[in-house]
Amino acid sequence: MKALTSILAVLAMSAIAVTAADAPKADAPKTDAPTADAPKGEKPKGDKPKMTAEERFKKLNVKGDGKLTKEEYLKGAPKDAAKAEKHFDALDKDKKGFITLEEFKAGGGHKKKKADK
Repeated sequence: MKALTSILAVLAMSAIAVTAADAPKADAPKTDAPTADAPKGEKPKGDKPKMTAEERFKKLNVKGDGKLTKEEYLKGAPKDAAKAEKHFDALDKDKKGFITLEEFKAGGGHKKKKADK
């Protein structure tokens, strides 16, 4: 009887160790692996898809005239308005006071500039 109890105890401890090794760690980085909610190959619904340049331009271009004015650009700008104003001036290559979609797409965004450093 002691031998049977010992064997069962060892099996139970082994099962606990294997289960603990397979469990994700709390401090482990999150991956893009699908969850039970999302089908294989799709991201979970909580992740926001990144907007394309065209989508962002349309969102900022409130008037819908294809010309993004400085006022429209600054309304959609993040916290630092001074940086946004400088960025607008850099994007407005022909200095007409507005940005076209082509200028907007050619600007690439300020994140690329940081990567070049």
